[in-house]
Amino acid sequence: MKKAMVSALLCAASLGLGMVGCSSGEKKVQQAVPKVGVSLPTQREERWVRDKVKMEQVCRDIGLELVLKVADNDAQRQDKQCDSLVAQGAKVLIVAPQDGKAAASIVEKAHKAGAKVIAYDRMILGADVDLYVSFDNVKVGELQGEALSKLAPKGVYVVLSGSPDDNNAAQFRAGAMKVLQPLIDKKDITVVLDQAIQDWSPAEAQKTMTAVLAAHKNKIDAVLAPNDGIAGACIAALEAQNLAGKVPVTGQDADLAAAQRIVKGTQSMTVYKNTRKLGAVAVQAALAMAMGQPVAMINGKVNNGKVDVPAILCDPIAVDKGNLDSALISSDYLKKEDVYK
Repeated sequence: MKKAMVSALLCAASLGLGMVGCSSGEKKVQQAVPKVGVSLPTQREERWVRDKVKMEQVCRDIGLELVLKVADNDAQRQDKQCDSLVAQGAKVLIVAPQDGKAAASIVEKAHKAGAKVIAYDRMILGADVDLYVSFDNVKVGELQGEALSKLAPKGVYVVLSGSPDDNNAAQFRAGAMKVLQPLIDKKDITVVLDQAIQDWSPAEAQKTMTAVLAAHKNKIDAVLAPNDGIAGACIAALEAQNLAGKVPVTGQDADLAAAQRIVKGTQSMTVYKNTRKLGAVAVQAALAMAMGQPVAMINGKVNNGKVDVPAILCDPIAVDKGNLDSALISSDYLKKEDVYK
């Protein structure tokens, strides 16, 4: 792409976002093409694959130079990769931390090198993060808790949460417990297992679910699963005991496999977080920051244990069999032929 075209794209993108002023369509942005570094925790889950694809697409569309690394669920690897991104000239890092606490060093080192840091979907704790782009994660948990409590207002519950080093996992659980705790206090619900799943591992989740079913002679009435990967693993354990579809199970991320399970009746719901939108918002915010312009999309603040971080928070949507078509298929997030095959 020629430099003039890149400049025009940057100007057009900025006008569309309301972040950078251009007096006319002919005036070009007199800046070098910004370089943005992205660090994602994994590509083992469908939702992170979607994030990667969307970010790459948006960067191509608006002319940003993108360098992307995947940490493969390794916090130390992520730290080194971010060092490399800054060394390669990234003016902004978009970081979805593998370990929210450990990633504070990434922010400190980036700032010393003159780069800014966007915490992407997962908060970086105890650091002067420049921007947080995510969903209302407490609301995600509330949607899961509300759905589950309607399907099983009384009974024996298994409560699983995400990786203990992921701040989002704590927020999801906090949201769900806002709904479930009053029912626990009334003794309508009995929680026989409340456990975090390290690295969001489906294999660990299936092993855990198999064990709790055996320990309680299959007398489980509901499963709070924090995401679709863990939901699928729990459903596999239930299926082995001929309980799939009889025990409500929540989820999150609107993965294709989850949508198929909802249609089949083995998964009760998922939470749709439009990661295409999230990836685009993060890249657009990075563009503004790299060009020294204000980010106009900020709509909140989130405390990370050190500072109130300016935040762009998108809304999650609860999806079940009743609204799956309108939420996921009509929006072109998933294809009907894939969901219903």
